[in-house]
Amino acid sequence: MTKYKVGLVSLGCDKNRVDSEIILGQMKTNYDFTNDPKEAHIIIVNTCGFIEKAKQESIDTILEMAKYKNKYNCKLLIATGCLTQRYSKELSELMPEIDIMLGVNDYKKINEHISNYIESEQKILSVDYSDNNINEGERVITTDKSTAYLRIAEGCDNFCTYCIIPKIRGKFRSRSIESIIAEAEKLVENGVKEIILVAQDTTRYGVDIYNGEKKLHVLLKKLCTIEDLKWIRVMYCYPEEITEELIDVMATEEKICKYIDLPIQHISNKILKLMGRKTTKETITKMIDSLRKAMPSITLRTSLIVGFPGESDEDFEELKSFLKEYKLEKVGVFKYSQEEDTPAANMEDQVSEELKELREKELMILQQEISTEINKLKVGRIYDILVEGYNGEFYSARSEELAPDIDGNILIEGKDIEIGQYVKAKITEALEYDLLGVVCDESCK
Repeated sequence: MTKYKVGLVSLGCDKNRVDSEIILGQMKTNYDFTNDPKEAHIIIVNTCGFIEKAKQESIDTILEMAKYKNKYNCKLLIATGCLTQRYSKELSELMPEIDIMLGVNDYKKINEHISNYIESEQKILSVDYSDNNINEGERVITTDKSTAYLRIAEGCDNFCTYCIIPKIRGKFRSRSIESIIAEAEKLVENGVKEIILVAQDTTRYGVDIYNGEKKLHVLLKKLCTIEDLKWIRVMYCYPEEITEELIDVMATEEKICKYIDLPIQHISNKILKLMGRKTTKETITKMIDSLRKAMPSITLRTSLIVGFPGESDEDFEELKSFLKEYKLEKVGVFKYSQEEDTPAANMEDQVSEELKELREKELMILQQEISTEINKLKVGRIYDILVEGYNGEFYSARSEELAPDIDGNILIEGKDIEIGQYVKAKITEALEYDLLGVVCDESCK
């Protein structure tokens, strides 16, 4: 019998991507994979349920994939992930197109559920959950072959007032250093050169399993001993949790990208307090100063929320002034989403959608100006870059200053450059978010 073909659509964050890769790893022995939904006998949608926009995208995608049940080969539609974890009852009632539903810790059951459905055609829509488990195991990497995400912890204990993640993903729980190193070594053996560490809060890594001690700096030093690993990138670092030991390791270890993601969300102390953040403006700015002092070339990325309940014109102006003064290299701006079952949803002084959109646009225009100014300073510099693709005219690449998918690219002119390799390139032109360059030869200085 010909193997069933499986197609998977992964939505949401890079942590969700890791889950998708684990799902495929569970299925690789019994099924073939396809990127064409017309060919797929089984279609899986790994959903996001973080904010309203993501929820709608997940629902739309499930309905879009359901069309392939009528016109093409699809016999089985599976929905997994944060949306199903959060709304399993509602989805089972409102979306009869779904045949199997899995929550965020059900993935080891996927082969069993598929076999049972094929045998009985009985839908399986109950969702279990345990916040003691961490999804681990063999993965089918879906990123470019040179880069992979590596999840070091699951869940979150921060309980920010706007965020539903702790209720979906459960309490914060770290993987052991041994299991992370073993996975990293296997990734590198398979050709991965850049590993990106992710969790809901990477800086708290280890506190739950190593006697309350943060161990991210220890983990990083051990990762640096993996011989053929070129870059290690760290995401989702809360400023108040960053230690001197972590800064020292990042500054002194060559393999660690001089790049850090600080999801600060706002800078007004009033708004930070309303958000339930465990930090202050003073802590954030002091940490930025410390990071830049230790690593003058560091790239700082952050995410900001505008239109949070109670955000006044003065609070917004304070946020703009912060960006103008500190000129962070990479900034994502998001409108506040009023999510049910979160404390912020019931707060007074909700900001109108119109004002949220105005503030989002104003902040993005400001950041575009800052980004262009920063990029112009890079013209003439020489970087080690990872070449990731070719569109027939330009090669696309990244330096250690650029994380995949979110930070832009370096577009390189050249011939016969091998995809997945590191080369030296000289920057020749700066755009708002991207850079143009040429591969270096002996003439590069």
